Amino acid sequence: MKHQVSERSNRRPFHVRVVTVPAISRCWSVNLSLVGIGLIGSPRHNEGPREGEPLELEVRLPGDDTPLRARGEVRWRHDARSSDERASSAFGVAFTGFEDDGRVRLARYLDGPPVRVAVAFADPGVRRAIEMSLEGTVQIEFGDDDATLSAILARGDVSALAICGDEHRASRLAQRVASVTEENLTLEGRPRDLAARVVYCTSGDPRVIATLFNERKLHRWLSPPFTGEQLREAVMDACTAHALRVEQERMAQELERNLQRERALRAGPAPIPVEQGPGFRSEAMQAVLEQVKSVAPYKVSVLLQGETGTGKEVLARIVHRMSDRRSAPIVVQDCGTLTETLLESELFGHVRGAFTGAVADHPGLFVLADGGTVFLDEIENTSPSLQAKLLRVLETGEVRPVGGTQTRRVDVRLITASNVNLLREVSNGKFRADLYYRLNTFPIELPPLRERGDDVLALARHFLVTFNHQHRKSVLGLALETERLLVAAAWPGNVRELRNVIERAVLLCPSGETVAPAHLPPALRQASASPNALHEKLADTERQTLESALRRHAGVARRAALDLGMDPVTFARRARKLNIEVRSKR
Repeated sequence: MKHQVSERSNRRPFHVRVVTVPAISRCWSVNLSLVGIGLIGSPRHNEGPREGEPLELEVRLPGDDTPLRARGEVRWRHDARSSDERASSAFGVAFTGFEDDGRVRLARYLDGPPVRVAVAFADPGVRRAIEMSLEGTVQIEFGDDDATLSAILARGDVSALAICGDEHRASRLAQRVASVTEENLTLEGRPRDLAARVVYCTSGDPRVIATLFNERKLHRWLSPPFTGEQLREAVMDACTAHALRVEQERMAQELERNLQRERALRAGPAPIPVEQGPGFRSEAMQAVLEQVKSVAPYKVSVLLQGETGTGKEVLARIVHRMSDRRSAPIVVQDCGTLTETLLESELFGHVRGAFTGAVADHPGLFVLADGGTVFLDEIENTSPSLQAKLLRVLETGEVRPVGGTQTRRVDVRLITASNVNLLREVSNGKFRADLYYRLNTFPIELPPLRERGDDVLALARHFLVTFNHQHRKSVLGLALETERLLVAAAWPGNVRELRNVIERAVLLCPSGETVAPAHLPPALRQASASPNALHEKLADTERQTLESALRRHAGVARRAALDLGMDPVTFARRARKLNIEVRSKR
């Protein structure tokens, strides 16, 4: 552990060009340690490696002619929030391996002096003073010509540059260093204010020096003669300022990265189209989705049938979104929640004074959805009077508000849903046959969750992620026994019941643990205790019912289905599932 801490603490500023695979354009290093490297670059269009992806890189260590080649993994990535494709991105890369003796060479470099100072144009006397004042504190590199100084500054690990000599050479070098930094910032993406701090150790025109200061090209100015202690203090102040700025940059990146993660946590998982979600993994729901894709582009009535909680409203919204009406609204009304009078008013609108409490005109959902879609759930709960008015809207496209005399033409697509067999309701005289056949232009039956085994666990995991975010918990997942119980359950309440069960489990399960059977409702655990026996019993009962009806009608499936009040398609599907032979003859 001590060795690991030592490696991490031996991070040092390091600003050189880096070549990476996959490529990160305009890539520079920011800091370097034995365990990793910080990078900054400008990947085009948000490309480049993501968190958790591998990365190969090549970099030159100061004083080493052989490139250091290493493999790593991107531990974090932070992208600047900007539409400019040249905006910088920061990467934290952990080393996973080195080519040849790369690790040894890196360790040797990092074991050297942690702070490096460049000195330009110093005469012998100034050299001795600098060596005496800074000896043992920093590594000093002297340069007396442009080529040598360029090589020293290109090392990438110089914290301060002390410029001595005559005013002309000193001023020119300060300007050149600043211009190179500007060029690197503009063309290469190198962080400008992470360059070496300049200490100006020569006399000169105060106006020129003031200009250099105002342009932020100088950190300190020492006018000769100066003492060794003054020189030491100025250089060490420059080194401290450089180290502080490097650490500020690192902390700013870390803070912004943490803020982005917090914003992502609050925002929750990125939404995906429902039809690509976990509730459509099974073959049964894929078949339903194919029907939706076939009918969505056309203005025909769609009747969704299935047990309560199977997702009929979700499917209605998918039909709307896949149609050319997607830019117009879809309005939803549950016909079982309102009285006949209120439901009529809600659907068709009313005029002021039409009934007690009608203090203003109300347009109604058909008018509000003009150009879009109206979805009526539990259509079987409508009265004969309301059914007649719905039929008129379908036939004429006209709506008349309650208490009104004027009609208004509307262009809406009607999608209805029922959790009972509407054909049986027609036979029993509870639902108008003419309306049924208008609504039943394109029927789609949603299978119950117990027949969609592939969807159960996918939905359960999806709900777990949703409620982890909603309740700010970190439940890890589902235990194997829990998964078995979920798959074995009958789910009379279908997807809605599963959703409630998972929310309850997330609330009961401590963060950092997996959902155990104890976190499920007792009734579900008991019902699933011997799932095979229960399912076999239900299947036997259903088989006996279907076979009895077939015997009464000489094996003709359609007649047997009508006798049982079932949709013929549903009857045939259940018969096939139970391996019952049927005849197609009427």
